[in-house]
Amino acid sequence: MNARTTLSAKGQVVIPKDVRDRLNLAVGDRLEIVERADGVLLRKQARKSGESFEAIAARIRGRVGYQGPAVSIEEMDEALAEMWVRGGPRWDG
Repeated sequence: MNARTTLSAKGQVVIPKDVRDRLNLAVGDRLEIVERADGVLLRKQARKSGESFEAIAARIRGRVGYQGPAVSIEEMDEALAEMWVRGGPRWDG
């Protein structure tokens, strides 16, 4: 959905309420301003969880049931490259 608004004398923009509601924007949310060739994009800035990388990785391993040893980023990159050489992911088994 497109909406219209007006730039104020102070450079402020009002995001219409129905848009804020659909995007779950709330008071205090930080927005990232991205300059593009065709204009400006406002994007809600992701909140950091505060968890360590190790904690996040452990949670992911638990969710997918991975029991093997930790692997490096380089090993992951190689595995992904090999998967794409074979035609990409196979979601159906």
